[in-house]
Amino acid sequence: MSEKELGQKWDRCLADCAAKIGAGLGLGIVFSVVFFKRRTWPIAFGTGAGLGMSYSNCQNDLRSHYLLYNTILKKQ
Repeated sequence: MSEKELGQKWDRCLADCAAKIGAGLGLGIVFSVVFFKRRTWPIAFGTGAGLGMSYSNCQNDLRSHYLLYNTILKKQ
């Protein structure tokens, strides 16, 4: 994997992380205000869920080269 590919993967990971954390935070705020009488746990839960999903996606994206190579070797 070249440095350019690695940089592109990191850029995708950071953008995905920002989007998912922002969406989780926004949904957490909405659920906190509308359904849970302004408690803070829905905000923390939404942010954590967004962070966890983005971490998992980044892990899969960064390992994709190795996973592809491994499956090609097993098929032979």
